[in-house]
Amino acid sequence: MTVTLEVAEGVGTLRLDRPPMNALDIATQDRLKELAEEATRRDDVRAVVIYGGERVFAAGADIKEMQDMDHAAMVQRSRALQDAFTAVARIPKPVVAAVTGYALGGGCELALCADYRIAADNAKLGQPEILLGLIPGAGGTQRLPRLVGPSKAKDLIFTGRQVKADEALAIGLVDRVVPAAEVYEQAHAWAARLAQGPAIALRAAKESVDTGLEADIDTGLAVERNWFAGLFATEDRERGMRSFVEEGPGKAKFL
Repeated sequence: MTVTLEVAEGVGTLRLDRPPMNALDIATQDRLKELAEEATRRDDVRAVVIYGGERVFAAGADIKEMQDMDHAAMVQRSRALQDAFTAVARIPKPVVAAVTGYALGGGCELALCADYRIAADNAKLGQPEILLGLIPGAGGTQRLPRLVGPSKAKDLIFTGRQVKADEALAIGLVDRVVPAAEVYEQAHAWAARLAQGPAIALRAAKESVDTGLEADIDTGLAVERNWFAGLFATEDRERGMRSFVEEGPGKAKFL
């Protein structure tokens, strides 16, 4: 399998495994969508890590495969390509990308689908599609500017240049830079901590933020208001408030 889902301690690891560079061919894209949807459904998965292994996250699409595709073929395929990445972005649970080595093209776009990105100090990220006479097609022109702003996104997309971990951190493309040997461990720790949290409230928080970024503020506030009120019907809210009153803040244990 080119992508696997392993679950431990409430954390599901979506592991890319297509040596040597985890090129995202059609089979890998389809498998990624399948497993993202499985992670969404499974109650024992409460947070997700996306990981490509110790050497490389994902070096992008399979160029040899795409070279044989004409316009008609890509018209048929492009929606499925985006749908695979959207399935990851819409996992209603905390998702962290553990980025080692190269995260280029589709690999960078996959990292953009996470809620948080932890990068190795040797990581390199970029959207080099312009060097092929193309533009990003798996969400890069949409998710990248939402994350780093339009000017920085256009710089990366127009030039196709790669950025090292320190610059990626400075522009907000990644959220933390750690030694390469610690990337997965720290990503898993981030996910495991959130896996112990109130699952419905975390889902509400993620949906409220994501919806608000794509809508006007009144719509975003309406989503927030509805979720906020709705959470008063949950056992987690009762448990959290009772613990706060009886034991003080930060001591609640959620199911």
